[in-house]
Amino acid sequence: MNETLLRLVTGGVLAAQFGLGFIAVSTLLRALLKRRPRWAHLPMEDGTGTGRRLPDRWLRIGGFSRASPSFLERESLLAGCGFTADAAIYAVGRRAALLLFGTAGTAAALFPANIPIQGLSPFALAVVCLLAATACWLDKPLLEAFRRYRGQRIMRELNAVSNQLLYFAGTSMNLHVKLMRCVPYTSAIRPDMQRMLGEWYHDAGDAIRRFKQRIGTPEGAGFAETIEALRLHEDEAYYELLKERVADYKAKLELVRESRKESASYALFVIAGAPILYTFQIFIYPWVQEGQKLFQSLNS
Repeated sequence: MNETLLRLVTGGVLAAQFGLGFIAVSTLLRALLKRRPRWAHLPMEDGTGTGRRLPDRWLRIGGFSRASPSFLERESLLAGCGFTADAAIYAVGRRAALLLFGTAGTAAALFPANIPIQGLSPFALAVVCLLAATACWLDKPLLEAFRRYRGQRIMRELNAVSNQLLYFAGTSMNLHVKLMRCVPYTSAIRPDMQRMLGEWYHDAGDAIRRFKQRIGTPEGAGFAETIEALRLHEDEAYYELLKERVADYKAKLELVRESRKESASYALFVIAGAPILYTFQIFIYPWVQEGQKLFQSLNS
């Protein structure tokens, strides 16, 4: 009975791995061979330009709801991380990966003699699978950390772009040309900015709105609103607003630098404490032991 159960569990894990591998390979081949339509950004349903949403029946099978607080929270985190596809795809993939890695890790830990792959340590497989399952389960801190890193990088680039726009304030160039001149000063937001400029003459307002949604950070939203104001009314007052945003970016970047310096100082303090403890253990502690022995001998 136990041997039959072990074979069923092992067969289920292998079938799940084969199914996920087949799905991954087929998806990769489809992405490589499928030609992207020339005007793929025109028919939009979700505001990202993809127009693709996971069917609700898949959400019901996975036990999700688009109106649930956890789903909305992850959707906001994914937007801040630059994930422009449907958040339900991530949610379903996360649930499937959690189930797969959890089952594989539990099977490897409970039944190490039935690992079908020769030369693979059951303990190492169990640890790796359980760590991967834990990362899938506790994904929110990882997403928040990546969103903070991406937001700081975007803020530095928006600061550079805003300074260039202020430099072009007195010229006769239109806003589109000014933004084109600012593209070389970007790297993280360059694809999104180039896409916005490519969609500019089709509908500039919608292009700026989609740019704001793709960036997904408060700083990106404020920058997009400033660009929209400059597009509608290119007046000196809006350049003053841009100066205020530049000052705000500088203040936030300065706070980020100070926090990094403080974290580095804490790390250096901990690292510097190791030689002190080692010195105490090697040179001072033997004298302390000798002193204790001396006092014990005097008391006796």
